[in-house]
Amino acid sequence: MPQIESILCPVDFSDFSVNAYEYALSLAWHYKAKLFLQHVLYPLSESFAAYGGETDGYQKACQRLRANAEEKLQQFAKRHARTEIRPQCFVQDGSVTDLILSLAKARAVNLIVMGTHGSRGIDRLMVGSVTHRVLRRAPCPVLAVRKPAHHLTSSVHDPEPVHLRKMLFCADFSDHAHRASEYAVSMAKEYGAELMLLHVLEDVPRSADLEIAIEKVAKQLKESIAPKTREGCIVKVIVRIGKAYQQIIQLALEAQTDLVIMGVRGRGALDTAIFGSTTQRVIQLGSCPVLAVHT
Repeated sequence: MPQIESILCPVDFSDFSVNAYEYALSLAWHYKAKLFLQHVLYPLSESFAAYGGETDGYQKACQRLRANAEEKLQQFAKRHARTEIRPQCFVQDGSVTDLILSLAKARAVNLIVMGTHGSRGIDRLMVGSVTHRVLRRAPCPVLAVRKPAHHLTSSVHDPEPVHLRKMLFCADFSDHAHRASEYAVSMAKEYGAELMLLHVLEDVPRSADLEIAIEKVAKQLKESIAPKTREGCIVKVIVRIGKAYQQIIQLALEAQTDLVIMGVRGRGALDTAIFGSTTQRVIQLGSCPVLAVHT
């Protein structure tokens, strides 16, 4: 089973960050993990001096920005505290993606939790920039959190920030899917959630062989997780026909799924053709958060 001992949650103080932080708090609470809260400042341009600013003025402005950001990050953590988990806060300035990845590596983070804006307008740009680059290059699984289509967060008086009751694991019987299944089972057990195992048949056989193909895949799904491993876990097997990302999104919406877990190929293979075709479409267009696990 995977070890989740440290979690990194980058925030930009938007509502999307609040959603992500709720999940990060919940996971840290369940796994008794350390939580790192990060905010990255965009640095003032070095052209400050060229437009009439003094070097000392530039440095003082940077110091003020950093001090304000550090205070705001502490207030963010205090305002959204729901458990006994107290995050360690980091404020840095520079390239957002690079600093997220470098902190994740320096602190040996097991999971990155970050907010995504969705798929319309400027949101499309957001997913295509920071979140997508982190997903491509992260040394650990990444949970991309968008606001769910149905209510998941608890009341302010509930010590558990997020209630996950249904999880959907997308299986294609590859090595990276097997690794992702370990996270799916672990999280389903931690939350006492129902775990749906889904395989989508895209190459549909002739109608005479369709029933046989579905039965074969259903059997593979049942056998993909050993009985001993899934002990105490409610598992449901589902086989669908069509485009993978469309069926994943549709089932997640129909079943009011709280979390989708997907395996993706190693970092070197996460180009647009492979990564973007299914995983990113589910992240962009789907109705709930997605945990992307690379091998």
